[in-house]
Amino acid sequence: MYRRRDDRRSQLVAEITNDLRRYSVDAQHIGHAFAGLHGLNPTDLHALIAVMDAELTGDPITPGRLGEQLNLSSGSVTALIDRLERAGHIRRDRDTADRRKVFLHYADQGAALAMSFFGPLGRRTDEVMARFSDEELEIVHRFMATMVASMRAHRDAVRAESARRPTS
Repeated sequence: MYRRRDDRRSQLVAEITNDLRRYSVDAQHIGHAFAGLHGLNPTDLHALIAVMDAELTGDPITPGRLGEQLNLSSGSVTALIDRLERAGHIRRDRDTADRRKVFLHYADQGAALAMSFFGPLGRRTDEVMARFSDEELEIVHRFMATMVASMRAHRDAVRAESARRPTS
């Protein structure tokens, strides 16, 4: 967004906003390059990211939750999961406590492809983070977590507004 830069805080806010936008755009380009190399479409890529995020938090994602996150119908989610499973990117595992429940996980083949492609980026990220103290990283983490929550709230508001609009 275009912001006035009358004082140092305004300048910093504008610079951070621009940096976030550039980071987002560059991340999308990298993600699309990965998708293109492996025959994935943007929804496939978003699904893989959702599966990875869920695994990283120790809370595997179900097909229903995936559909909610991606704003897809249950039929579309089933087709998406089938496609990603056939390609070796994800696997379905039944819950040991409730066999009716299915969790989605990265398949070994998909994880290996992702590690091969994103490994160099991970090393660059580690190098950058090594330049900051733990205290600085705590502040950056708090800032980023709050920005992510704000972005998701806005995404949800946009989705809700879109759902209320009549289709022509």
